Amino acid sequence: MQNPRLAQRYAKSLIDLAAEMNQLDPVHDDIMLLNAICAQSREFVLMLKSPIISADKKNKIINAVTENKISKIPQTFIKLLCSKNRESLLPEIISSFIEQYNKIKGIHKVTLTTAIPVTEEIKNSFTSKIQSGTSVKNIELETVVDERLIGGFVLEMDGKLIDGSILRDLNDVKKQFANNDWIHKLR
Repeated sequence: MQNPRLAQRYAKSLIDLAAEMNQLDPVHDDIMLLNAICAQSREFVLMLKSPIISADKKNKIINAVTENKISKIPQTFIKLLCSKNRESLLPEIISSFIEQYNKIKGIHKVTLTTAIPVTEEIKNSFTSKIQSGTSVKNIELETVVDERLIGGFVLEMDGKLIDGSILRDLNDVKKQFANNDWIHKLR
């Protein structure tokens, strides 16, 4: 059951509480740990969404997984989610929390997709080019490898896409041949 508005409200409540208690950064670290757990364990996410497992049992499982790894605020928050039967929203709440935290801190998420893994030097080069070309100063660069690109890169930031890949160039040439653009110019 996806409910982004509800997830945003819960995430906002958690952010407000953490900010009020001057614990925003530690809570963010805990949320990032929970995000990693959800990303690495499909079974964990399925357990959260399972209608068969009781909320109390889910809370115990979450506590066992995160024992001595997260602080009191997220633990209490998860307990509240379980008591309201909203634990299935935890992955969505985590995503919403990260988005809202990044907005508060002025962090812009940038995705760099390349055909092969890139070095730290190239990552730093992209980061500095983006910072010098825009007013953005805080960048969280995520790299993705997609061999279909053949070469070049695809850069995505704030809903904008820069596609400098060989795959795009080949697709452009393919469209030109499909439209017979070359035949019209020869006549």
